Amino acid sequence: MTSLKDVAEACGVSVATVSKALRDQYDIGEETKEYIKKIADEMDYHPNSMARALKTRRTGNIGVLFVDEAQSGLTHDFFSRVLDGFKRGIEEEGFDLTFINASAEGREGMTLLQHCRYRGYDGVALACIDFEHPEVKELVQSELPVVTIDYAFENCTVVRSDNAGGEEQLVQYLYDMGHRDIAVIHGKDSFVTRERLASIQATAKKLGMTIRPECIMLAAYRDVDATAACTRKLLQMPKVPTCIMCPDDYSSLGARNVIQEMGMVVGKDISITGFDGIWLASRLHPALTTVKQNTSEIGLAAARNLTEQISHADKMGAQNISIPTTLVKGETVAKV
Repeated sequence: MTSLKDVAEACGVSVATVSKALRDQYDIGEETKEYIKKIADEMDYHPNSMARALKTRRTGNIGVLFVDEAQSGLTHDFFSRVLDGFKRGIEEEGFDLTFINASAEGREGMTLLQHCRYRGYDGVALACIDFEHPEVKELVQSELPVVTIDYAFENCTVVRSDNAGGEEQLVQYLYDMGHRDIAVIHGKDSFVTRERLASIQATAKKLGMTIRPECIMLAAYRDVDATAACTRKLLQMPKVPTCIMCPDDYSSLGARNVIQEMGMVVGKDISITGFDGIWLASRLHPALTTVKQNTSEIGLAAARNLTEQISHADKMGAQNISIPTTLVKGETVAKV
């Protein structure tokens, strides 16, 4: 493997001169720079990443811990797009991305923090995991730069959608369309679920609407069957609500199926809404009324903040970055 010293000897200059020329420093003449770069290319010289890491104390590698309980992995509509934005953002800053092994066995008994140190990650992004796990908390409380997506710790930067604002827009729209008796199917307990549910109830109260306790049901995010089961129960009630708010766009497919099975028409006999704004939602007929999350901007914002933390650790404090959402008025909400 060609070293910096080899290039220096071939060019008849010092190692320092070669190093400066390859880094385009101003105190080396352009003609000398071009000559050194030409020789370096001919000799197939590449910087030694290990040596550079020892000098800069950085590896140029960022870890991502992503554990989806539904086991949908990178096919997860929301997080796959967030991670795509994150990947583009860190690559623009010259970093590489590596997925962290979530299995304790795969980490040979090391804690998450020990594993991240062992792998030499400059920073870590956390998404869709058990944020209450002791090892996750240990990682967040360490000196390692960390950014979380859709979960807030006191001492750590979080990048998230404006979930509360999105649900407020959605409930206001339902009210404007004449709905006074709505049902809510929400996801499992999490930071996002608590934020969304609190906003729905607060907005309904502000508008003078009462959501019946029996019309608030639980179904895991992206669980089509669970949402279908809840929808069936709601449609069999003596007093059927006029609109069913589903946990997310994907799970709303379950609500559609049950409504059609029972001989009703979505957007006419009964209304439904979703949350996320996935591509599929706008392609179905009738198009889903939902709240669109700016997934690309969430990922890019997380990347920008994490790379800033890595470069300026002494100047960066924890931030709560909220990305605006957009109400999408589809065709699944009828005028009452």
